[in-house]
Amino acid sequence: MDATVSKRWLLARLYEPEQTIVDCRFTLGKPQAGRESYEQEHIPGAVYLDLELDLSGPVGEHGGRHPLPDPQVLAARLSKLGIGNDSRIVAYDDESGMNAARLWWLLRYLGHEQVFILEGGFSAWKAEKFPVTDHQPVRVPSSFVPQLQSQMVAGVDKVRQVSEQTVDAEAGKGETASHPALPLLIDSRANDRYRGQNETLDKKAGHIPGALNYFWKDTQNADGSFKSAEQLAEHFAGLDKDREIIVYCGSGVTACPNVLALEKAGFKKVRLYAGSWSDWISYSENPVATGEE
Repeated sequence: MDATVSKRWLLARLYEPEQTIVDCRFTLGKPQAGRESYEQEHIPGAVYLDLELDLSGPVGEHGGRHPLPDPQVLAARLSKLGIGNDSRIVAYDDESGMNAARLWWLLRYLGHEQVFILEGGFSAWKAEKFPVTDHQPVRVPSSFVPQLQSQMVAGVDKVRQVSEQTVDAEAGKGETASHPALPLLIDSRANDRYRGQNETLDKKAGHIPGALNYFWKDTQNADGSFKSAEQLAEHFAGLDKDREIIVYCGSGVTACPNVLALEKAGFKKVRLYAGSWSDWISYSENPVATGEE
């Protein structure tokens, strides 16, 4: 099944007991806005998970602006909300799917495959006159036992190695020049941030040397839904499906919809650099590139 579900699909299954709907609305710079929106109105039965309090770990010297949460801490939070290993989760937000995709990725990282994203998000749901409520459900705790899928993550050492090899290959140096199996680095941020021309969130501007730019919002239609598998395959047509791909963004959030889109387009070897750009620049020795690759 596709990683996304339609509004009518969810409407038809709104009250199925094995399902948990998760509201992931969050506004950067306004950390209370998402929860306040949830408390005002949400899809019936939905619980709330906060990007920074639930779907991220504490910020430190390294790890980026939204470090991965501790798997056991997240599992305990899921259990408290009544989410178990047999639950089907449908996540939504109002930010073009970026926060919902973060939960989608995290759950799969914890070994849980039954997780989906609502196409179009909350505003599209409400625009269809589908039901909303301010009632917060009482949840019976469950047991969520994580089975970590460590192969889904690439750390800074791996990314540094790939970057160095890519730069050498582009310069025609060493054995890497004829090594087509070299992993690809994908930067998911807007092109002006990738080029280093408009950085408003992080202390340094630019991108990881050797990375290509595929803006995450280009994977979506005007209504905030994801493009079809065929459209996404065309969007990523310049990439080799046999090569490993490491995706990053500013802090590991907007890279997640790009991971989803790549997998929807048929790419099988996709990993997330969770700390992303904000982690990369926390190491003073890491080089920074600007302009186009």
